[in-house]
Amino acid sequence: MVSEGGEGRGSRASRAEIALKALTTDIEAPERLRRVLEAALVFAGATFAAVYTRSAEHDLLRLVESVGVPRTLYGLRDGYPLTGRSPAADVHRSGRPLWLGPADLADAPEARRTPAGGFWLAALPTDRDRDGGCLVAVTEHPGGFDTEDRACLELVADAVSCPAPGEQAESGELRPGGFVLAMDSGRVEVGDQLLELFGLDRDEFDGRVETLLGLTVPEDLPALMSVTEADHMTIGERELEFRVLQPTGRPRWLRLRGRLLPGGDGQPARLVGTVADASTLRSDVTDVARVQRLAAALATAGTVRDVGQAVVAALRAPLRADRIALAELEGDRLVVTVLDPPEPESWPELWRLEWRTEWPDAPVRAMPTLAAALDEGRARIWPAGTALEPALAEVGPGGLAVLPLPAGNRMAGACLIGWDSPHDFGADERALLTASAGLTGQALMRARAFDAEHELVGMLQRQLLPRRLPKLPGAEAVARYLPTTAGLEVGGDWYDVIPLPDNHVALVIGDVQGHSAAAATLMGQMRTALRAYAAEGHPPDVVVAHANRLLVDLETDLFVTCCYVDVDLEEGSAWSVRAGHLPPVLRHPDGRTEIAEAEGGLPLGVERQADFPMSPLRLQPGTVIALTTDGLVESTEADIDAGMARFAADLTATDPAHLGLVADALLGNAHRSDDVALLLMRYDGMAVRPLRESWTVWRVPEAVRHARRFTRRTLRAWGVADQADAVLLIVSELVTNALVHTEGQVRLDLTLINSRLRIAVADASPRTPVKPTSIGWEATGGRGLLLVEAMSAVWGTLPVSGGKQVWCEVALDR
Repeated sequence: MVSEGGEGRGSRASRAEIALKALTTDIEAPERLRRVLEAALVFAGATFAAVYTRSAEHDLLRLVESVGVPRTLYGLRDGYPLTGRSPAADVHRSGRPLWLGPADLADAPEARRTPAGGFWLAALPTDRDRDGGCLVAVTEHPGGFDTEDRACLELVADAVSCPAPGEQAESGELRPGGFVLAMDSGRVEVGDQLLELFGLDRDEFDGRVETLLGLTVPEDLPALMSVTEADHMTIGERELEFRVLQPTGRPRWLRLRGRLLPGGDGQPARLVGTVADASTLRSDVTDVARVQRLAAALATAGTVRDVGQAVVAALRAPLRADRIALAELEGDRLVVTVLDPPEPESWPELWRLEWRTEWPDAPVRAMPTLAAALDEGRARIWPAGTALEPALAEVGPGGLAVLPLPAGNRMAGACLIGWDSPHDFGADERALLTASAGLTGQALMRARAFDAEHELVGMLQRQLLPRRLPKLPGAEAVARYLPTTAGLEVGGDWYDVIPLPDNHVALVIGDVQGHSAAAATLMGQMRTALRAYAAEGHPPDVVVAHANRLLVDLETDLFVTCCYVDVDLEEGSAWSVRAGHLPPVLRHPDGRTEIAEAEGGLPLGVERQADFPMSPLRLQPGTVIALTTDGLVESTEADIDAGMARFAADLTATDPAHLGLVADALLGNAHRSDDVALLLMRYDGMAVRPLRESWTVWRVPEAVRHARRFTRRTLRAWGVADQADAVLLIVSELVTNALVHTEGQVRLDLTLINSRLRIAVADASPRTPVKPTSIGWEATGGRGLLLVEAMSAVWGTLPVSGGKQVWCEVALDR
């Protein structure tokens, strides 16, 4: 329970006994069962609690009330056969409680998919004298329910001895505020008190549910209709607040609490329940659904920020608080994650001094009262006028509540709630604060772990994607990547731009199956493999085939789709290879778009000997090549063909002169239900095309002389014959080394771009030539590479398919 100072230090079981005694004597039956179950959340640390009772046919244990997080998170049903194998049925038959852990639940016939880390389930018999049913409670606390938790649950089970909501209606005794609605005919039986709430006399009510619906405020009618139509409900308890029109004055707030009962044996399904006046409770915290609503919101909160926002939404308005802060406990500091209101001037001066980034990072030692509350681990309340340190007093001068947020055997953080005007803390507020603290602490720990994993995987993915794209001769490329907003795990979409020799460039885009750290890691491996195979000089189909065999050898369960386009920037041509991926989309200079007819192969990693055919593409200056992943073109509303057609139409409407704006415009239509990668390249054509000539060197005694003659003739044709001496010496040395130290074919390539001549000799040996570190005066060889280095501006080697190429560049004076 919430304490003030040192009061109320009894055991949880004794405090639970006092609270349950008050609940079972002071609260009417329709309200009592839910309030009793909420005690399991407050005193036993449960995240879910429910009561099952025997149905009228006595062959089923039926769910009659539940509180906490949605039962579907734990795979719990609306009902269980009495003769079946389930914890509820076993307890009903034996009359003895069951305490089950994750291992027991995993082996049970009724096992369902469980949250990460597992959970513990308790089932206890209830209503022993009436052969009633059982109490089911769930906790995610490590180790399950401890001794004091079990004692509290036994007290709750003993207190669950009251009529379930709708029970009197099922037996034919309709309560004054009760109703029974036949779902097939819309005929409704109502009590006198319910008619009075609607402002009707018994004589003027025709028994039709439409008559009652016609008296509601029009804005509330859709929500009310969703309760009174069977298609919108499942078996179980439902609660709704709505307004009814009154002849004079403001509309009256009413609360409907009902349960859909299944039909059978020719009987229709029925909605049974009660309607009560909620006008005095509407703006107060005595609404018993507050805790359950907070639990439902926390169950779907994925990040620490989501948890904080759910707490603010659930507590600030009901408590009429002026400010709420939620902070994580990291070592000896409180790192604030959510502030409401967010303006710095609304918070204490100490906090503003520690406002280092987006939120403050306040030291716990500066607030000893808060530190004591965290050590004690129980919610504390200080009314107006309490002497507190300034860092806390300024949060709530009219009253301050501090909620330590427990999670397991540690404190996850704290929630501070402050009021400016003097605030009177009622018993209902205390119960709400205590229950909220336990739920929030567990949710905060789950979100923190999820945030940490997401940040780690996200950092990994950012490191694996290119930091910047290279500058291309005669072309411009831009890329974009957007992670999904549906879920927080990152995926394996990637892109790459690989500069290749002879003014070629490889455009790559791909997608690894799934969203996980494994997908991001495999993405990095595939990107590295494709880049390495491309650098070896293989044609596109061989590059993709090598990557496919590598993926098969990795023995992963994931497959990869990929599109690889090798563009010759000199000739304006390209070859495309598809491995289960979307084809390229071309935007021609006249604005016309075309989805390339590129034949596709299987995704990578499916079949080791798969074929990957190449398809030609012709480019004119001004053509844009667009590559994307399916996250941009596929959605639940449209198939992938319609998405590709829309993508091509959107590309037509853009101005290719500003490629970055084109990418942003295309991403504006992203559905964000999946990762999206987008790669665009505009081919402009090279302003100066290189001059190229090649010569195959035959292994004959005059081979070097023939190579020198070819070189001299080529230089004369290019108009640079006056600088041929140095070039001829370099050609002699490189060709001689290739003929002497390797076998197989040797090829000499000459390339002239502006004032720079590139000389390259390719051979069939993968061994890189080694430059000697020292040569004696009597040595007869080993000086060739030293001469090449001395007479050229730069030199090096690079792998080509099956061999290597030794190259150098000579600066010419033209």
